[in-house]
Amino acid sequence: MRTTLDLDEGLLDEAKRISNSKTKKAVIEEALRELIAARRREELIASFGRGGIEMTLEELLRWRRGAKMR
Repeated sequence: MRTTLDLDEGLLDEAKRISNSKTKKAVIEEALRELIAARRREELIASFGRGGIEMTLEELLRWRRGAKMR
């Protein structure tokens, strides 16, 4: 999908450098994946609170597969 964005060039250059990505597209896609993963972790923590997670390994793996498919 083609999209036109007005991005901070310095921010994009720094992200490109620290991610070792070759293209702007790769940097943006990696950033989006990281954002999604961070929010999913926050959702998981919020849904279980600060206590221990009472989930079997099978349930955790099923949850992780579901998160990757979204």
